[in-house]
Amino acid sequence: MKAALRREYVLHNLCCPQCAAEIEKHISALEGVRRAVVNFSVQKLTIETHTPGLWDGIMASVSGIIKRLEPSIELRDAVLFPNGSEAKAKESSDSVKKRFRRAGLILGAALFAVGLAFDYVSAVSLAPFMRLGVFLASYILVGGEVFVKAVRNIAKGKIFDENFLMGVATIGAFAIGEYPEGAAVMIFYRVGEAFQDYAVGRSRKSISALMDIRPDYANLKTTAGLERVPPDAVRVGDLIVVKPGEKIPLDGVVAEGFSALDTSALSGESLPRDVEPGSAVLSGSINKSGLLTIEASKVFGESTASKILNLVQNAGNKKSVTENFITKFARYYTPAVAFSAAALAVFPPLFIPDASFAEWGRRGLVFLVVSCPCALVISIPLSFFGGIGGASRNGILIKGSNYLEALTNVDTVVFDKTGTLTKGSFNVTNIVPAGGLTKEKLLYYAAHAELHSNHPIALSIRNAYGKGLDAGVIGIYEEIAGKGVRVRVGEDIVLAGNAKLFEAMQIAVPATGESGTAVYLTVNGGYAGCIVISDELKADSKQAVEELRAIGVKRIVMLTGDSKAVGESIAQRIGLDTVYAELLPHQKVECLEDLEQSKASFGKLVFVGDGVNDAPALARSDVGVAMGGVGSDAAIEAADVVLMTDEPSRIAGAILIARKTRRIVWQNIVFALSVKCVILVMGAVGIAAMWEAVFGDVGVALIAVLNAMRAMKTAKVF
Repeated sequence: MKAALRREYVLHNLCCPQCAAEIEKHISALEGVRRAVVNFSVQKLTIETHTPGLWDGIMASVSGIIKRLEPSIELRDAVLFPNGSEAKAKESSDSVKKRFRRAGLILGAALFAVGLAFDYVSAVSLAPFMRLGVFLASYILVGGEVFVKAVRNIAKGKIFDENFLMGVATIGAFAIGEYPEGAAVMIFYRVGEAFQDYAVGRSRKSISALMDIRPDYANLKTTAGLERVPPDAVRVGDLIVVKPGEKIPLDGVVAEGFSALDTSALSGESLPRDVEPGSAVLSGSINKSGLLTIEASKVFGESTASKILNLVQNAGNKKSVTENFITKFARYYTPAVAFSAAALAVFPPLFIPDASFAEWGRRGLVFLVVSCPCALVISIPLSFFGGIGGASRNGILIKGSNYLEALTNVDTVVFDKTGTLTKGSFNVTNIVPAGGLTKEKLLYYAAHAELHSNHPIALSIRNAYGKGLDAGVIGIYEEIAGKGVRVRVGEDIVLAGNAKLFEAMQIAVPATGESGTAVYLTVNGGYAGCIVISDELKADSKQAVEELRAIGVKRIVMLTGDSKAVGESIAQRIGLDTVYAELLPHQKVECLEDLEQSKASFGKLVFVGDGVNDAPALARSDVGVAMGGVGSDAAIEAADVVLMTDEPSRIAGAILIARKTRRIVWQNIVFALSVKCVILVMGAVGIAAMWEAVFGDVGVALIAVLNAMRAMKTAKVF
């Protein structure tokens, strides 16, 4: 298969969710386009193709589609929130347009008030044509842009959008002689739309503020002094200076200085981290106190801040089941209501005696106004994106709203052991000498026997010895694959290894009765004792299990390649349900297959591993969670969710954030549909006027967007 070409663009001025859906649909249908996604929340277009040779033609077609569907949208290179001079100039231009719109709205509202005053002052009344002129002028000043867009969209075949619906409804009001109502509804609509745009803009700014870790500049150290440059101008090996209060622009190593770093934007941890020469530091951290000189170890595009930003910003490309459903629902809902409105306006006067076309036409217009599904198609993506942004502030990176939604219904959580529930660092926990040896002498023999090994167990024994090792005392050295070593240490022959080695040599060794890995030793053929090495549990492993049970996870399982005794010991200590021990990597996947078959039908299976050795299991599970550690590239690539602090207890926090986001999504769905259904019924029976209908459109959308913003206000859950 050919390598895919994937590029991203900003759709500047994208403010209509239905336009976003139309653009996505048309681009996806282009020849050569493998996948196209429009992320309304961040105004971003992502395009993938397996035929790079067609790229120029694809982009020409994309530009044509955007120009045809929404000429006000500008296609730009992918920068989530542009801050360059071009963007500032454009923002200035946009603000001028907004001022003109605001002036038109104010002047139109003033004319409407004048016309209304004449209507209610019986002593002074306007001639019919003057009355029409005042309200029509008010309507044009306020809603002229809506009418122009509606006509333009009709010419392009876009009929059932909010501009068309509002234009037909208000012109219909003028047609039946209800001039004040036609003008008033347009004023109400534009005011509500302005508030809605403001709320969406605020939500986008809040999302960008949640991920405000992108550094604006770097102080590059040169022979001429310090030079302020863009972060992407710094190369590996360059020295940069970070002053107190500044963000670290690139990953690197401290060359000079001492300070405390605020890493909360990366990990969610509020406790400052002390650094000194030789300490690794990550971009996006904030220097709290001292002056630091840092040697860059990665270019900006490969730095932690850049990777996290790209991950979170692109999370909206992987849409949830709910988002996809609402997009399809809106595609059928609006035309259905529009045709129902036409039927309501036309058929009753034909078949019901004394029924007037004006009255039933008014009811049909109410149907038209309330039918726009903007409340759903705007608020739901914003809710999911806000939940992902809130999770990132807690050190939880979720790669898509589909994974966030999956976390709401977790049935089974499966943990790997090493590096997940345990620290992955081995320590000597007990020394049991025999044959008259002291602990110190036994450790001396073991450390020298393991002198040439890089195995973690060998390293732990040498660390426990803590003294200089004399390679000169080592004579014969023979490694016995998978079992141990035979070494001459001075004048003595030392055999060090596991129980299988001694069984094969028919040397009896006692059971240790302890959890951990035992290294047995003989000296000159006689049993000399054993050294027990254990992998220490993480401080919050037990807490993680307790919290998962508290929020309703039914099964908590551990998979390990370690011995059954070690696995069962850990399970007992932290309260696991089941342990599968002595597993090879492919056997872990087989265990996941069995667990998948036995879980609840609608429940999800989550696998938690270290993100490096557990890639097959991470891929097989419904949601793969990597204990990533801050800046772990392998973990970020391997999993669907990355815990940036290596704390298993954050899994429960991720589930709670997902459930809160789901509640907000369904609150908006139920609220929007309920209000619209009530107003549709009221309109059909003649109770509701177009005022209520406009509230059912822009008013409900505004409330839903404001509610969606709560998802990004996720408080710390740890």
